[in-house]
Amino acid sequence: MNTKLTLTIEKEIIEQAKKYAKSKGRSLSDIIETYLKLITSEEGPKTLEMSPTVKALRGSFKLPDNFDYKTNLTEILSKKYLDK
Repeated sequence: MNTKLTLTIEKEIIEQAKKYAKSKGRSLSDIIETYLKLITSEEGPKTLEMSPTVKALRGSFKLPDNFDYKTNLTEILSKKYLDK
């Protein structure tokens, strides 16, 4: 049996979530219900184990505080694919 639930969430987050749901061909209610089922299941949320290689590399270097991953990735991919 479905029951209506009222949530208070920032408007921008709701708009982004609706776009995401639409892009996946699902309703926002379905995505939230699935998430709540996952985090409240007896098994709890599933976490991935790090491989031994990743564990060995963890903490081996520190990025600058002002490092912007998205900008850096965009620059690298642009050079790789657009500057041929």
